[in-house]
Amino acid sequence: MNILVSACLLGLACRYQGIAKEDPAVLALAGRHTLIPTCPEVYGGLPTPREPSEIVNGRVLSQSGADVTAQFAKGAQESLLLAQQLHCTCAVLMDRSPSCGVGMIYDGTFSGTLIEGDGLTARLLKEQGLRVLPASRIGEL
Repeated sequence: MNILVSACLLGLACRYQGIAKEDPAVLALAGRHTLIPTCPEVYGGLPTPREPSEIVNGRVLSQSGADVTAQFAKGAQESLLLAQQLHCTCAVLMDRSPSCGVGMIYDGTFSGTLIEGDGLTARLLKEQGLRVLPASRIGEL
């Protein structure tokens, strides 16, 4: 099975701080599946490192207040295109991210408070029929 995976979980230093968050359980999937890396923020044209961003009233705003919704939306579209072209049926994405968060995301106050919701990429992939899991629930795969 081809699985779309947040690139930071595979060890690529593309998180907003310019680091990776390699996840051994996600990497272990490579023994049974083909893992396709994606970083919607980078695909959307944002630099690494970059300011943290959160979803506020349906828009994605950086911590300084810049509206980066267009970049996040472009990255979501590019990630979907990649998943479709490579016949991915599933995605494993970074928890709580405004792009990749599945089920829980930060509330937009930059205080670390979580609320129910999905990031832009996670939502789009779900709408298009992909099974989408956060890395924290990899055991369900």
